[in-house]
Amino acid sequence: MIKIEDFQKLDIRVGKIISAEVHEKARKPMYKLKIDFGELGVKNAVAGITEFYKPEELIGKTIVAIVNLEPKVIAGFKSECMTLGALDGNKFALLMPDKEVKLGSKIY
Repeated sequence: MIKIEDFQKLDIRVGKIISAEVHEKARKPMYKLKIDFGELGVKNAVAGITEFYKPEELIGKTIVAIVNLEPKVIAGFKSECMTLGALDGNKFALLMPDKEVKLGSKIY
């Protein structure tokens, strides 16, 4: 179990995927994403969701991501945030707000 204070350390925000392309240098199939978080700016992410989405399906999606993780370089690409989703066996769904909200809105 974690304390609420631990959860509150995560900065979870709403963003919009503005580009998605195959990460050719990665050992495992992954996408390189650029995500617009409004006033927080555009951040890069790496996502291993190639078996669930085509790049063109991702562009324009409003998603939820953690934006205050330590950046990590994956096969030469700096990932600055982590998209969130649900995995159910062989099905995966990105977490998305059910209503339109301002990019960069904080998730509580």
